Amino acid sequence: MGFRTALTELTGCKVPLMCGGMHYVGYAELVAAVANAGAFGVITALTQPNPEALRAEIRKCRSLTDQPFGVNITLLPVGVKPDYDGIARVIIEEGIKVVETAGRNPEAHVAKFKEAGIKVIHKCTAIRHAMSAIKSGVDMISIDGFECGGHPGEDDVTNWVLLPKAVKSLGVPVIVSGACANGQQLAAALAMGAAGMNMGTRWIATEECTVLDGVKQALVKASERDTMLVMRSVGNTERVFKNAASKKVGQVEKEHPGDFEKIRPYVAGLEYKKTFYETGDMESSVWSCGQSIGLIDSAPSCKELVDTIMSDCASCLSNFQAAKL
Repeated sequence: MGFRTALTELTGCKVPLMCGGMHYVGYAELVAAVANAGAFGVITALTQPNPEALRAEIRKCRSLTDQPFGVNITLLPVGVKPDYDGIARVIIEEGIKVVETAGRNPEAHVAKFKEAGIKVIHKCTAIRHAMSAIKSGVDMISIDGFECGGHPGEDDVTNWVLLPKAVKSLGVPVIVSGACANGQQLAAALAMGAAGMNMGTRWIATEECTVLDGVKQALVKASERDTMLVMRSVGNTERVFKNAASKKVGQVEKEHPGDFEKIRPYVAGLEYKKTFYETGDMESSVWSCGQSIGLIDSAPSCKELVDTIMSDCASCLSNFQAAKL
């Protein structure tokens, strides 16, 4: 069951659902399962240690699916600069057809992708950022609301306002991103003019995701109140799972606002990689997740998840069409 939209046409996937790039989550196993379920998944480039490791991951994914998938490149505002040129070269050489960019303006990379015939979906959190990306030539916008896991920007605008404004004002296809998890939301997004829905956190709680089962069960048990914002005082706000480690970051920020060095030991990415794949300790590290955890009540296969979302979406749209207005 599916709907033909700009997202399915651009990516070649069967349903208007996407699995956006997630650090230490977007590996071949999950991306292939998402693709085999009919949705569009992307390998997270920066999760790989170098461009050649990314090449190996792309080839591994191709061994697991014959369906289309893409690669995510997150353009970081701080830290050691990744080898973006090497990543782009591998993407082009491996024949990837769609790239998801996120973070800073992708202008420096869009031209080389367009020259290679690659479509670009840019994920951003503000209309003004979307407009800048569109000027650089991106083909589609994934608009990311304040409810999202990871970095929601600094404007605090939720999808209820952000999505309809983006659809009305941007002039390119738009998909909704941020705290997305079920068919009711997909139906609402389509009704508001979106071309599809980009999920992140929801895909973690699936059978094929390679994180430890304890992480998946933490998402199943959590409520919509179990996230919090950190790094707001340093202008790099991140929505994360509410636990002992993230509460400690919040406390340190209150005591030393704007001093990143004070919180650096608590927000290092390698710590939550250990949580995901070694310890399963939900309290020991700061890790991203969206308010969609309040809608997660099981950890099905990707195929079961997609089928349920599409069935629920169809039911909602049927009810909508049958309503007497």
